[in-house]
Amino acid sequence: MKENIKLGLILLLITGIAGFLLGGAYEITKAPIAEKVAADKQTAMKELLPKADKFNTVDVNAKDKGKISEVNSALAGTDIIGYTINVAPKGYAGPIELMVGISSDGKVTGMKILSLAETPGLGANAPKPEFSGQFKNKPIKEKLEVVKIAPTKDTQIEAITGATITSKAVTLGVNDAIDFYNSSLKGDKK
Repeated sequence: MKENIKLGLILLLITGIAGFLLGGAYEITKAPIAEKVAADKQTAMKELLPKADKFNTVDVNAKDKGKISEVNSALAGTDIIGYTINVAPKGYAGPIELMVGISSDGKVTGMKILSLAETPGLGANAPKPEFSGQFKNKPIKEKLEVVKIAPTKDTQIEAITGATITSKAVTLGVNDAIDFYNSSLKGDKK
């Protein structure tokens, strides 16, 4: 009996020390990770709207919070030249965080995948230019649709072979960003 108590106390001591060390590692790495995420976000915004001098966060209406996680206006001087809109549609293996750039003249300037956990070799190919590059300069008047053959219309996106669910999820996210722009941001050029 005494031996069991002694072993239990040793185990408790070991787990307490391990928990303390993990907590310390978290505190040490928390700030650098947050800085890296912010820097990656700035880089993505600049890639999507390269003519912008700065980006300002825009408040998102509570009813849009479900689909839209963040909106930033892109400014050239004092003029708004477009927006970056962050969405996270559900893909095959979980949410796909992406940022969509839309210019004030009514075109998708591009799409950048910030994070995903899709199947390696299939859905994980979504960030590659062969797929993600298809969204550049797409019009925002009609919904984009996924097709399994070469696109014949300007509103079509060719699916990634073997990853139709991921392709549809990303396209849905871009469509959600377009809908939000058309309903809440279009014409807002302060």
